[in-house]
Amino acid sequence: MKKSFVLVLALLLTFSFASLASAHVTVQPKEAPAGSYQVFTMRVPSEKETATTEVKVAVPAGADVSRVEAKAGWTYAFEKGADDKVVSITWKADGSGIGATEFAEFRFQGKIADDAKELVWKAYQTYGDGEVVEWTGAPDADKPASVTTVTAATGDGHGDGHGAAATGGAESSDSRDGLTLSIAIAGVVLGALALIVALFRKKA
Repeated sequence: MKKSFVLVLALLLTFSFASLASAHVTVQPKEAPAGSYQVFTMRVPSEKETATTEVKVAVPAGADVSRVEAKAGWTYAFEKGADDKVVSITWKADGSGIGATEFAEFRFQGKIADDAKELVWKAYQTYGDGEVVEWTGAPDADKPASVTTVTAATGDGHGDGHGAAATGGAESSDSRDGLTLSIAIAGVVLGALALIVALFRKKA
């Protein structure tokens, strides 16, 4: 009986950790060519019972942001630095914000520098109780900053017709991330089923 309880507890912890691992603030696309125009999508999940009421993202030096998609229920403000370049964007909720079981996406448009190698997106998530969660760590940290890897320039991202190319890049990256997460969840489920089968065989 004691061994069965330990195994069930281990399964619950496994599912809990899998859920937490997928609840990070991320910016899509995860990969994009140098010199290209992109629509970046920041996905923000709430991880507390208190709602998320403010989100800030620092714009890396290798990206030049020019526009933000209008989002109902939220206002935004640019912070600008040298040469009138946008260095951060802050969104504030007009209403209740992002609830405990919800996530929201914030889109903004910009161009990746020709000499960029990677874009590190440091994000700051503020909850209604005043707590600020800083998504600024290394990739293996508990609260990592999202990173966009910059690949070699293709020549397709220049000019005025950049909107469609940018959206396609974000969607393909989302698909890859969704597939990776699905495979991970499937692996956890199969492992759990194997443990349950082993338990019943042992009892029999």
